[in-house]
Amino acid sequence: MKLTENAIKVLKTRYLAKDENGNIIETPEELFRRVASAVAGAERLYDENADVKAMEEEFYRLMTDLDFLPNSPTLMNAGRPLGQLSACFVLPVGDSMEEIFDAVKNAAVIHKSGGGTGFSFSRIRPKGSAVKTTGGIASGPVSFMRVFNAATEAVKQGGTRRGANMGILRVDHPDILEFIQCKKDNSEITNFNISVGITEKFMQAVIRDQEYELVDPHTKKVTNKLRAREVFDLIVDMAWNNGEPGIIFLDRINRDNVVPELGEIESTNPCGEQPLLPYESCNLGSINLANMLKPWEGGYTVDYDKLERTVKLAVRFLDNVIDVNKYPLPIIESTTKGTRKIGLGVMGFADMLLKLGIPYNSQEGVELADNVMKFIDEKSKEASAELAEQRGVFPYYDKSVYRDRGIKLRNATTTTIAPTGTISIIAGVSSGIEPLFALAFVRNVLDNQRLVEVNPTFKEVLLKRGFYSEELMEEVVKRGTLKGIQEIPDDIKRVFVTAHDIDPFWHVKMQATFQEHTDNAVSKTVNFRHDATKDDVREVYMLAYELGCKGVTIYRDGSRESQVINVGANKSTKKENSDKKAKIVPRPRPEITMGYTEKVRIGCGNLYVTVNYDDKGICEVFTNLGRAGGCPSQSEATSRLVSIALRSGMDVKEIVGQLKGIRCHSTIRQKERDKNIKVLSCPDAIAKVIEKVMMLRDHKPLEEADLADEIALDVEVRDDNRDDIMRCPECGAAIEHEEGCVICRNCGFSKCH
Repeated sequence: MKLTENAIKVLKTRYLAKDENGNIIETPEELFRRVASAVAGAERLYDENADVKAMEEEFYRLMTDLDFLPNSPTLMNAGRPLGQLSACFVLPVGDSMEEIFDAVKNAAVIHKSGGGTGFSFSRIRPKGSAVKTTGGIASGPVSFMRVFNAATEAVKQGGTRRGANMGILRVDHPDILEFIQCKKDNSEITNFNISVGITEKFMQAVIRDQEYELVDPHTKKVTNKLRAREVFDLIVDMAWNNGEPGIIFLDRINRDNVVPELGEIESTNPCGEQPLLPYESCNLGSINLANMLKPWEGGYTVDYDKLERTVKLAVRFLDNVIDVNKYPLPIIESTTKGTRKIGLGVMGFADMLLKLGIPYNSQEGVELADNVMKFIDEKSKEASAELAEQRGVFPYYDKSVYRDRGIKLRNATTTTIAPTGTISIIAGVSSGIEPLFALAFVRNVLDNQRLVEVNPTFKEVLLKRGFYSEELMEEVVKRGTLKGIQEIPDDIKRVFVTAHDIDPFWHVKMQATFQEHTDNAVSKTVNFRHDATKDDVREVYMLAYELGCKGVTIYRDGSRESQVINVGANKSTKKENSDKKAKIVPRPRPEITMGYTEKVRIGCGNLYVTVNYDDKGICEVFTNLGRAGGCPSQSEATSRLVSIALRSGMDVKEIVGQLKGIRCHSTIRQKERDKNIKVLSCPDAIAKVIEKVMMLRDHKPLEEADLADEIALDVEVRDDNRDDIMRCPECGAAIEHEEGCVICRNCGFSKCH
């Protein structure tokens, strides 16, 4: 397999099977063999004489050639005991306490299995409504979102995939103003992406500058009227401040609901690309467009023959996944198998453009997107029709729009443009349909080596033209763009654009073009430069509506990390704040740190403690549990507080004194049976590793350090000295905002997938 170093790193960290002690027990090839074998097993359900081994080989080659990869739960769990292979789920949330907490319980089960969940809170009666059964007063949907958020925090999905949710509220719900502002504090409701469910009636009221009605979902009565433009402007204001809420066009989504007799679509999965009925799940996978090219007249052209073969095999793969999947709830299994929705999408589109010499922000780029996605959609329908001939149509076919059209398909939907954050790292290509975020960046390496990684197509062009040099790449890293670099010709600059070089118009135009040929929806982030105005955001939201998108998510560079929002603060409040005595502020995280990671045995497994330092002293601590179990949120909270205290100037000995000796009943109990346990708790372990690093730095050279055998040098190099950039909680590298979420392309961390 042709895997990059970073792909291998991400596979080892997040995908390869491990034993109970956290030791890797399979190779990348064995992972893909495991997945191919499990998914090919579905062939026997339809033909007892099927050549399952031959199909396994086809699936194996499809993945190991990196032409197609399924969503992360399939890679993680296929052929293993958990066996939960779906990424996307939508759960209904009713208006009674029983229904609400049933949804909380079901979400916890799904998160534990590795899935993300979407909810509409629009059925919950508004804050202040009477509750006849108790005589009390309703607390409203936002209060219950906090309950779901806390439950998600507690689960943490065993350390492989973090709990992620989408929260949606209809724009005509009486609590809509509270919902729009519920994430103005970035520390609130952190396990949710939120989007306002926009109706056609609301958008027309915005255009005409009219009022619209708020309707109590419990009584169905009009409770108030609001001026639509003022509400729209509030949405824009909040999104400009920190990227949320996004917007989802509910009427447009339900217009394309292919099984309307089963009910109305109220919500999507966490990144917004998969609208689903209550209790539906969907299995996703993406074709690597960078591999769908062939040489042509000294350059490349699209290899449509290979693309057709890949699409049809991928559709069969995803249909098989529906059958071999172990669903977290029986009702999800029956609903999912009733519609058999799959979502085939793409990754590496930006790389395809670069190899073809086409700028992302051009009509030529849009036309390529139109041609390629139209082809994929048509061939996926052909493949689904062929499967319907062999295996039968999906069970709810008679309740679908296809019945009236006389179209027989195996799958109610076939195409989705989903986030490809970590699987695109494995494939070594750009994410989804996003433009490149950077042409060159610094990769974290060992032994204090500074490795600049350059986009291979960019490097190839520069070498061919005679412009490549390490000094020039350093300049590209520093600037983050080719603008202003005199050595690089304009024709190269025109093609090799990055996300922030591209006008938001082209972001939306590209999303709308892919949407035109996609059954479900498109996951994409419209990136704005930091100096973008609220009018710029407003124009994008209106453009997304006008061009036929099913939703839109924006992110203004640096807004979420540095923004402190005080909605409604008056002048006197601001003056009081300015007159206050200056507070202690932690120094910024250093660009370069050195440190050590020690594996410490505790009561619930292995705790990996990393302690980093610079020339000013110990400055941060990271912790990670090596396997499922334990209390990762508490150890993470401890390490974050310790890091802040260290960079605020607190004496490290005082911190160690506070942590050392804290006891945990789980560790104490296990310590009696396991001689390898040398600590009393997670905080005690953190304190002891800090002590070792203090001793090493102050008194002993590196090669003579008397530390545990498991300690490994972990040098992290940072080139970006901006203090407002969001850092990865796992490796500290800068996080990219894309595909409706965030992704660390250094270690594969993602908030949503």
